[in-house]
Amino acid sequence: MADVAPSAEHTYKFNVSMSCGGCSGAVDRVLKKLDGVKSYEVSLESQTATVVANEGLGYDKVLRTIAKTGKKVNSGEADGVVQSVEVKEE
Repeated sequence: MADVAPSAEHTYKFNVSMSCGGCSGAVDRVLKKLDGVKSYEVSLESQTATVVANEGLGYDKVLRTIAKTGKKVNSGEADGVVQSVEVKEE
C-alpha cells in the first residue's frame, strides 16, 4: 500500500454558548455555507462547534462566521493550540 501524505487541513474547536436547538441550528447553517469547510459538528449538549477546514480557511474567518450568528464564543483552539476569541475585523 502506498504512503498517502496527510492532506493539509486544520481542526478548529470552539466553545459556543447555545441554549436551544435554534441556536445550534444557526451555527450549523453558517458553517454549512462557509467555503473551505470539509466537515463540522455542532453539539448543543457539549456547547461545541468542531470544524475540519481546508488549509486555506483560517481560524479567524471561522470565528467571525460563528460570531455573526450572535452566539458568544467562549473559547477556541486551532489544531490543539488555544487561540484568542477576540473577533478581528476583516
